[in-house]
Amino acid sequence: MQQAMDFLEEARALHRLISARPVSFLDEVTLFKGWTVEDIIRHLYIWDGMADLSRLDPDAFAVNMQQVAAGVMTGNTREVERAYCTLTGRTLIAKWQAQYERMGAEWAMVDPKQRLKWAGPDMSARSSISARVMEIWAHGQAVFDIAGVTRQPTARLWNIVILGVNAFGWSHKVNGFDMPDAMPQLRLSLNGEVREWGDPQAGRIEGPAEAFAQVVVQTRNIADVPLTVTGDVAERWMQTAQCFAGPRNAPPAAGVRHMSDR
Repeated sequence: MQQAMDFLEEARALHRLISARPVSFLDEVTLFKGWTVEDIIRHLYIWDGMADLSRLDPDAFAVNMQQVAAGVMTGNTREVERAYCTLTGRTLIAKWQAQYERMGAEWAMVDPKQRLKWAGPDMSARSSISARVMEIWAHGQAVFDIAGVTRQPTARLWNIVILGVNAFGWSHKVNGFDMPDAMPQLRLSLNGEVREWGDPQAGRIEGPAEAFAQVVVQTRNIADVPLTVTGDVAERWMQTAQCFAGPRNAPPAAGVRHMSDR
């Protein structure tokens, strides 16, 4: 399953950034809700593990999910996760690395259509591991930002773009908007490749795939990326897009999320 390889390479890219820096880098406070780099890695370690547990032992997954989900839904995600996983420093990094390396190898052999339990509706194995690619890339943005490093876009971004396209309806539902008759046309480019979706009669969004991905995972405000947006539906979507599950989450305000000037 290609998505498993994308998951592995995305995790490795983030690990390379972190491992090239002193352990004190884990204490750096990012622009993502004041989380430290260590908080972000802990979050990835926990939820990658939850996805894997759903595949390996659905009953154990249900028990563990119940322990964590109630606290997360109150908005105390970081505190709940710190209590759930007390690993810190290089020990946490080593455990995370061992987990994603094993998952990458094992998930590559999984039937993409296998149904897996999750916090919401069941999902396919392909959708589950694609969501993990999205999580690593999205949370990794805050780590690259605080390190002052520009991340080079790769073809792995198409996984996140597709999640964003598929979440067009969800973005409207979670915000309480009526569902439009059609999705605006998307024309996105990545390393010389151009892909299109949607109906040009419903509006238009054009620009780099990376910029669209940043908006739908809420690592950047639409005002801070080079997307050309035309039409009321397209503008509303880009102002409120949310491709992840859970309650409504407002995107960062313009100018709030950016690269450090190191």
